[in-house]
Amino acid sequence: MAVGEEDETGRVRRPSSKKTARKASTGRASSGTNETKRAARRVSAPRAMRYAAEQLQELLGRAPESVSALKPTEDGWQADVEVLELERIPGTTSVMASYRVTLDEEGELLAYERTRRYTRAQIDPRG
Repeated sequence: MAVGEEDETGRVRRPSSKKTARKASTGRASSGTNETKRAARRVSAPRAMRYAAEQLQELLGRAPESVSALKPTEDGWQADVEVLELERIPGTTSVMASYRVTLDEEGELLAYERTRRYTRAQIDPRG
């Protein structure tokens, strides 16, 4: 499977090292400003969402339920990922958590932190 192709599970293969990713992407932006070069290396928003969820799942051992926010930063991406922390019956009493995930411009996880815990029944977890 080549870099950028999906396997049978739907996961997209990423470069195994940053050196490989930079080598592959720098050819697209060989002329221009540093801003243009940086933008050429940055993964797309859908890929950043997928990478944030996948890498957080690897660390936590729990499957994320959704990515509730994503925004570009100067150095990459910042995503808020919702995770089921404690499953309860009825499901409305299950405990959810929101994690803030920081990715570099190539989609590699740099940091994460749990920012909030709430029950699934809460309409606005920030309230």
